[in-house]
Amino acid sequence: MGSATREALASSRAALAAQGSTADLATGESLLNAGRVIGDSSQLLSALVDPAADAAAKAALVRAVFASALTPTALELLQSVAATRWSSHSDLLAGVEDLGLRSIASSTDDGIVEAELFAFGSAVSSNAELELALASKLGKASAKVGLVNSLLGGKVTEQTLSIVRHLVQQPRGRRIGELLRYAASVVADQSGASIATITSAATLAPEQVERLRTSLTARYGRRLTLNQVVNPALVGGVHVQIGDDVIDGSIATRLKDLRSKLAG
Repeated sequence: MGSATREALASSRAALAAQGSTADLATGESLLNAGRVIGDSSQLLSALVDPAADAAAKAALVRAVFASALTPTALELLQSVAATRWSSHSDLLAGVEDLGLRSIASSTDDGIVEAELFAFGSAVSSNAELELALASKLGKASAKVGLVNSLLGGKVTEQTLSIVRHLVQQPRGRRIGELLRYAASVVADQSGASIATITSAATLAPEQVERLRTSLTARYGRRLTLNQVVNPALVGGVHVQIGDDVIDGSIATRLKDLRSKLAG
């Protein structure tokens, strides 16, 4: 990520924070829709990323294209995105997506959306046929949306359904599992939390989970959403990942380390 993009993200998120409660589900959906329109138009995308273009002119272009298609809050936020400088075309699209996801996250704060995204990601990763149907470059976006609706409609929150619909329509070269993990992490971050993925050889008892939650929360100083993954190959112990941080206390890793020491 270039320095221009880092500054643009910070500016865009500050603009979102300034909107307060007006940034809601409808705002997020409008932004994600706009991101897909921009992504489908190389001419529009290039115009918005052009570092030589005047910020006011780019904001005016956004108004001309999207004034009748977005909610007032979404239009204001998209103009703030256009007025800042981004390092690349893909960074601008990622910035619009980030604001859309955060707007949707702002309409709920109970952690259910990140839990639903994780659960759906687990279901997809365990079903090769489903993963192919959602990720295939040959599949039509409308068919993927229809599949998502049939699988999740009435079973998850509107926030989760909206996010997954968007992800399958604009993957931008990312695998579906990666997309869902990324979205869950953004939703969690917007609510002041982080996601901890706990991998163990067998399902942990509730009291074990709570001990881990207490310990990790004290260590990181923020609310944690714990997602559990069972992997018998670990033999015992646990592997914890929070963002880029990894705490590996699995027996499989200890044995591997021991074999390396003996061989060395």
